[in-house]
Amino acid sequence: MLETSARLLRLLSLLQSRRDWTGAELAQRLEVGLRTVRRDIERLRVLGYPVHAVPGVAGGYRLGAGAALPPLLLDDEEAVAVAVGLRTAATAAVAGMAETSVRALAKLEQVLPSRLRDRVNAIGAASLAMAAPATDVVDPAVLTGLAAACRDHRRLRIVYRGRDGDPGTRVVEPHRLVHTPRRWYLLAWDHDRVDWRTFRVDRIQGPLPPPGPRFQPRTPPDDDVAGFVSRSLSSAPYRYQARILMHGPIEDVAPRASPAAGHLEAVDERTCVLHTGSNSLEELAVYVAVKGFDFEVLDPPELVEYLRALSARLRRAASSTTRTP
Repeated sequence: MLETSARLLRLLSLLQSRRDWTGAELAQRLEVGLRTVRRDIERLRVLGYPVHAVPGVAGGYRLGAGAALPPLLLDDEEAVAVAVGLRTAATAAVAGMAETSVRALAKLEQVLPSRLRDRVNAIGAASLAMAAPATDVVDPAVLTGLAAACRDHRRLRIVYRGRDGDPGTRVVEPHRLVHTPRRWYLLAWDHDRVDWRTFRVDRIQGPLPPPGPRFQPRTPPDDDVAGFVSRSLSSAPYRYQARILMHGPIEDVAPRASPAAGHLEAVDERTCVLHTGSNSLEELAVYVAVKGFDFEVLDPPELVEYLRALSARLRRAASSTTRTP
């Protein structure tokens, strides 16, 4: 049996890892009886940890929010992940996070063992972040509020700005947050549309209202949530929907195709189809041309004529360019 102090740390770690625990689950994990669990819960309360008892058949214990942030217990992998995340947040598309992230990172790195500090520094030295456009900046309060609603299965009433720029109210059941190097997206069940929808988080107006009642999580539309979001973005109501046959295996094309701009479908070992969309033929032409693979336009036919005109223009530019010594 664990000594009391070690057992308290283990109990605190369990309470921090999940929102709700029954007494029986905690007793099983700690290999003690229910009476010992209750005594240890009281010890944590005396130490200032707000552990709440949830009544009912499915009740148990929950670590609540207190007047101050209690110490967090992190294993090696969690500590590295937090440190790398804080460094990334300094340049991520989250408004007002850079200075706060630097302060938090300084506190964390002060207590990191040297073996973990070396790992964090190695990742930082090998990484370079590109700043996101200001129009894509996400309100950190909105982001954390959405994450909590996903975790707790709480319904939300959000104010969302559509493509036309007009805000509208949507009642959603948040399922998962998905991010690309440029933007954050929320996959949620939309009660008004009675279907799954993908929302750009930077278009969700803050502050978020208090979360609504709990909901029973629905089965996601696809086991690959990120893939579903990618497909939903590429099939959005753009003026032009394109299907491009890429002469290259999907594993080679994928690193050059942003999941936020389209999705790939394997045809055989040597080709794949890129599904993408845009309101501009020029954007489509440039997007597929710079992939570095030969390709054929399956749809739309207007893109073929545009590529012919663009090709002629590029040939004239290349032939008329004078090289300087």
